[in-house]
Amino acid sequence: MNTNSSRRSALKNIIGGAAVATSPLTFSEVFAANEKALGAALNGKINHSACRWCYKDVPLEDLCKAAVAMGIKSIELQGPDEWPILKKYGLTCAMPWGAGKGINDGFNDPKNHDELVQSYEEIFPKLKAAGLDKVICFSGNRRGMSDEQGLANCVKGLKRLMPSAEKYGITMTMELLNSKVNHKDYMCDTTPWGVALCDAVGSENFKLLYDIYHMQIMEGDVIATIKKYNKYFSHYHTGGVPGRNEIDDTQELNYPAIMKAIVDTGYKGFVGQEFIPKRTDVLASLKQGVTICDIA
Repeated sequence: MNTNSSRRSALKNIIGGAAVATSPLTFSEVFAANEKALGAALNGKINHSACRWCYKDVPLEDLCKAAVAMGIKSIELQGPDEWPILKKYGLTCAMPWGAGKGINDGFNDPKNHDELVQSYEEIFPKLKAAGLDKVICFSGNRRGMSDEQGLANCVKGLKRLMPSAEKYGITMTMELLNSKVNHKDYMCDTTPWGVALCDAVGSENFKLLYDIYHMQIMEGDVIATIKKYNKYFSHYHTGGVPGRNEIDDTQELNYPAIMKAIVDTGYKGFVGQEFIPKRTDVLASLKQGVTICDIA
């Protein structure tokens, strides 16, 4: 499909039919021409974020402009090179990265500890200087290791970092991922395991990223889990189940009810949209996701 035609179509959906020029235009040109029409009046109970990798074909600055127009306050899973671009548009990075060895090689293997500790200690001052207060981390894959041993290994590695994390005011946040569909063999794949790790680390600067999509696949009971364990969660991600696509009525989760449960816990952080749009009009899907989650 023609790229400019696709962009115009997406923008028509976002602005509800506002006029878009028929000649080839960039996102930047269209946003500049339709700034008022694109403006979003959100309810303010949810701080909205978008995960960059889900919109990789949209240039970052254009995604920033779209985010601002929709009322989104953050574009996340970005490293230090991208943070100044976000700041240029008044956006934050609610869940940064820029340290570690990736999802498969994490804190459950002591062979990784020295390298992990060095990389996170290097990123902490950069995060603080940029006005950011979180960073993502991962358990790593089991590779035949028991969950008990993996937890003990994670505790050893993470405790080495807690003094620095506390010094710089950074919350290391380990993501809960499913090991059934997307991340085979990943260790931090249930909420109780992650909660046990938080308790063993024993610092308010280590918490969990509760990914609703992943945990619906692994254990269900999303709302009950949020009510029971919310103090351990520093961030949330969305995604449609099954398929990890749009969070609309094509999937099984009731996102307005989930957002209400999150708000009822007193949570003041961000909810990151992390679904993979099936539609060609990816920004229309993002706008729809934000609207669904923007409870009154």
